[in-house]
Amino acid sequence: MTVREELDKIADANGGMVRPDKVVKYAKNKKSALHDHFTWDDTEAAVAFRLEQARRIIRVHVTVIDSDSKPIRAFVSLKQDRGETGYRRIVDVLANPDLKSIMLEEAKAEMQIFANKYRTLSELAPVIKAIDRVVGSRPKKSTPKRKPSRRTATAGA
Repeated sequence: MTVREELDKIADANGGMVRPDKVVKYAKNKKSALHDHFTWDDTEAAVAFRLEQARRIIRVHVTVIDSDSKPIRAFVSLKQDRGETGYRRIVDVLANPDLKSIMLEEAKAEMQIFANKYRTLSELAPVIKAIDRVVGSRPKKSTPKRKPSRRTATAGA
């Protein structure tokens, strides 16, 4: 079975929902396709978890750039900095034209991901249209729909 098939199996067994605790439990089976996606050494996993906790702490801190602005994140993670380097102060990124340009391109890429994900919601059409104007791209062709799960396929039977 593939990871996707295993996730579908977990969803089918849990009323259509995939919960992280259920995925971990399923992945404990060494024959599972999910198994190798986890760190099973508890010492190594603890270090990774603490790093994730540190990332959350960094992401939740905000700053105010001027008295008229709303609070924004104090630190930003640019793709080029992920891994060894880390996060930069937002004020430093905004003050550096090259870093600001990189941040803008990453923002546009994230906006495109958002637009592609929610394009089918007519209630968001004005937002999607605005994103398409800013990003300067056309909507991507729709991807083929995945095969219905056994639950869906047998619902009418």
